[in-house]
Amino acid sequence: MPDRRIQKDIQAPGFRGPGFRGPGFRGPGFGPPGGHFVHGAVKAENPKETLKRLWEYLKPHRLKLLFIFSLVIVTSLLMLAGPYLIGRAIDNYIIPKNFRGLLSLVIFMGCLYIVNSLLMWLQGYISIRTVQSIVFNLRKDLFNKLQSLPLRFFDSTPHGDVMSRLTNDIDTINMSLGTSLTQFFSGIVSIIGTIFIMLRMSHILTLVSMIVVPLTLLITTVVSSRTRESFLANQTILGQLNGIAEENINGLKVVKIFAREEKEIEKFQSVNEELRKAGTRAQIFAGVMGPLMNVVNNLSFAIIAGFGGWFAAKSIVSVGTVASFIIYSRQFTRPINELANLFNMIQSAIASAERVFRVMDEPPELVDPLDAVELKDVKGEVEFKNVYFSYKEGVPVLKDINFYVKPGETIALVGPTGAGKTTIVNLLTRFYDVDSGCILIDGIDIRKIKRSCLRSLLGIVLQDTYLFSVSIKDNIRYGRLDATDEEVIEAARLANAEHFILRLPKGYDTVLTDGGENLSQGQRQLLAIARAILADPAILILDEATSNVDTKTEKQIQSAMLNLMKGRTSFVIAHRLSTIRNADMILVINNGEIVERGTHEELLKKKGFYYNLYMSQFGIEEKVTEAV
Repeated sequence: MPDRRIQKDIQAPGFRGPGFRGPGFRGPGFGPPGGHFVHGAVKAENPKETLKRLWEYLKPHRLKLLFIFSLVIVTSLLMLAGPYLIGRAIDNYIIPKNFRGLLSLVIFMGCLYIVNSLLMWLQGYISIRTVQSIVFNLRKDLFNKLQSLPLRFFDSTPHGDVMSRLTNDIDTINMSLGTSLTQFFSGIVSIIGTIFIMLRMSHILTLVSMIVVPLTLLITTVVSSRTRESFLANQTILGQLNGIAEENINGLKVVKIFAREEKEIEKFQSVNEELRKAGTRAQIFAGVMGPLMNVVNNLSFAIIAGFGGWFAAKSIVSVGTVASFIIYSRQFTRPINELANLFNMIQSAIASAERVFRVMDEPPELVDPLDAVELKDVKGEVEFKNVYFSYKEGVPVLKDINFYVKPGETIALVGPTGAGKTTIVNLLTRFYDVDSGCILIDGIDIRKIKRSCLRSLLGIVLQDTYLFSVSIKDNIRYGRLDATDEEVIEAARLANAEHFILRLPKGYDTVLTDGGENLSQGQRQLLAIARAILADPAILILDEATSNVDTKTEKQIQSAMLNLMKGRTSFVIAHRLSTIRNADMILVINNGEIVERGTHEELLKKKGFYYNLYMSQFGIEEKVTEAV
């Protein structure tokens, strides 16, 4: 469970929709106009700068990396010693029939390979631990950064994109570092070492061996490029298929209600067929590399064997040298092929690292000033003074908002969708800061109050309550982490939640799944109320807390709310009549301005904006309620 409270109703990491949504909200991942949607990149825009920053994570491990690279050099050179020793065995022991010397050489080579295997294991062991440590720190820093980012970032960045950076991009870096760190360096050492040994053995056979190198490079470049493009297309279509499947599963009730199963199957099958074709194409290209390289290797073998045999017959080179060259020719093409593939992997890792660093470069929430205070014995007095605010520069959302709330009063915020009601709450919680004017709690500007202290004063219950995939007990305890089991149970009782909790298989120890999907909307809201009760806030914020529940559950919630609101300053954004009627003051918001204020009865008598809004939205409901 995250250890940093973002808001009292725990719209915390993992939350799948903006907690307080500004105008222009178009669903999860879309925030105020002008937000930034960052797409994934195939290639990094600034690889040099990205590599420099990535090096900062590698630098603390530079001694380990140096040791790893030293082991890579040793193991690569030991691998190159094998073909050379085989050639010497043929010339010095097999042809002269010196089997005693041959046995000694075989034992020596066996020991050499055993030592090499042990060194390779040691290299792999240290490499894995080092890479995992590097990735651990990178993942930790990214997650810590996410905790410090303002809500504006999450409102304007798709949550799937954020999760992709924390999981997919980090995994890409992990895989790339794990393989490319050693393989790239090993490939370079192998190529240089092979050429050096071959030149020392025979210049002319070395030139013959190089005949197939241009062909190897051409095949590797062309096939790798086509394979990369094919797999990219395959992954894109796979993402579409996953999206269709997820959407279908989430909306299965709607699909069945409208009997659209066949239509959904057709849609899935259409994309599934595209995926089959794309996957087949990608695998064909991927499968071509092996056979083509076998052809090149066999061609190299034939050329070296042919020329080598002729040179050996002419006594230009020995038979052992020809044998060594045949083996070296196979070892020579392998790292070239690997380096081409590693280049693509490294490109992908740099692009992923750039995406990660882009998030780390996002400006965090403003740091508390040095003279920031912590409020104690809070009365709950709230005042907005000449407040102006805009999500996007030049497009004001709130204009000259002024109101004063006495301690313990209940204020209802009423107005059409997009009027600015939720934005007022956003500013009170300092998820956003005012453009001008100020907000005071007990006479102190909230910008001079420590942010953690300010949010600890607020209890928030939202319409879309988010619950963690932990026990019910721990979800309620999130309101106050040091609460005892008895206090948790008492909070549940006061929230009228215990009656359904005790009916669950494991009661308070029942683990919720998928953000509480195994509970009804009303049950989730009752748990949110219990959490707020346990937190014992000085100021309460209810954002449409009862708008999506049945009448019976609403009565339970209203009862719990009345208990919770007693003696607390409360802000209510609600569509239910009872809460609005009982409010000490109703603020009517329209187009970012307070157009009317007063009690329910006072505003109805005015027969102004509130009266028209009330009659159009609530008139029918009131008649039905009275009839019942």
